[in-house]
Amino acid sequence: MSSTLLEVTRAGHEEVERLERLIVKDLQNEPASSKDRLFQNHRVRNMIDEITSTTLKLVEIYEDKDSARKDEIAALGGQTAHWNKRIREYHRRHPAARVVDVNEEYEELLKEEPRIEFTGEVALFLYLYGKYREYLEKLQEYLIYFFARTEPLQDLDRIFSKVITEFEEQWAIGQIQGWENEAQENGHVSAQPAVIDLDYYSTVEELMEVGPERLKEALAALGLKTGGTIQQRAERLFLTKHTPLEQLDRKHFAKGSRVSEQNANAAAPQQAESSKEIALMEAKMKKLCDLLQETIVRTKENVEKKQEEVQADTESDDDEQQIYNPLKLPMGWDGKPIPYWLYKLHGLGQEFKCEICGNHSYWGRRAYERHFKEWRHQHGMRCLGIPNTKNFNEITSIEEAKQLWERIQERQGILLPYKLCLSTLNH
Repeated sequence: MSSTLLEVTRAGHEEVERLERLIVKDLQNEPASSKDRLFQNHRVRNMIDEITSTTLKLVEIYEDKDSARKDEIAALGGQTAHWNKRIREYHRRHPAARVVDVNEEYEELLKEEPRIEFTGEVALFLYLYGKYREYLEKLQEYLIYFFARTEPLQDLDRIFSKVITEFEEQWAIGQIQGWENEAQENGHVSAQPAVIDLDYYSTVEELMEVGPERLKEALAALGLKTGGTIQQRAERLFLTKHTPLEQLDRKHFAKGSRVSEQNANAAAPQQAESSKEIALMEAKMKKLCDLLQETIVRTKENVEKKQEEVQADTESDDDEQQIYNPLKLPMGWDGKPIPYWLYKLHGLGQEFKCEICGNHSYWGRRAYERHFKEWRHQHGMRCLGIPNTKNFNEITSIEEAKQLWERIQERQGILLPYKLCLSTLNH
């Protein structure tokens, strides 16, 4: 049943509802960061695009241009259209077998107006316009790509549609900033015949494929002779690809032709159209910049902040070169970390704490043994009223030092009278 139109319709509606539920569920979760929010927007955008694609397929089925849906419904109701149904199913499975109306396409091609090539001052003007236009196209392409990545849920087609509508209204009355005179001066120009753009053709044989009528119109637009076979016309027109019209032999021109006048007349409409297209691109990019204003400001601030940090780091490096010391090794006599093997040899990774020294830490066995003769430990012993002798080496606890001092005094007969005196005072 999955191959029938009704089943496809049902599956399409089910898919749309499933995606809508997923979008609602996703948007209910608040992103933790800007990066997560951007990922969420892209996920939602992809699901919206899939809904749009599925909806367009459903609309096409409901329009039922080939009456296939109607026949299928009739067949389910007991009426059959066996052969018509089989033919339509075959063409649905093999779209390439459909007949193309060549005459209709040919008529559309004939309606296309070829472009004109110019020389001299007109050519320089169009060259500069072309360079500026190429710059605008690349800039617009980048802005559209950047906008689609940063704002995936925005409908750019709808935004541009509104921009084009407003642009057409302002262009008609000459209120486009920077293009006020262009719309008024060029608004009366009518369409002129144009020649073929020879940049797309590398040989005479390729140029012959455009047909004799197109070649004739192109030659007439340039004021050249239009007679002869199709090959002669193509060869005559192909001469203008690398040779300006002023340098061509006069035998190629038709009698009474005025090439410069034709070029000037033909340049006007192309200039007007080119100016309008450039102005429209500027309007689109202005709209994109307005929408991205906040992002542009944040980007600028971030770049300036990074530049300041780099400058500060450079200045600090000039004053004092930063020493790479990931293991936090002690510094040697030369101001650099000591070798790691020396660090392990002296056991500098071991920490010894001394309570008598105020819980001061000593790193390595050698520093620990040496500290018993240093001022910090001696001061701590004097505060306890205990002489700093060899008997108290390796003693770091205050309680142990007191107990040892009492045992020494008791052994020397000093502590007993002292205790008797204390007991007498208490009584």
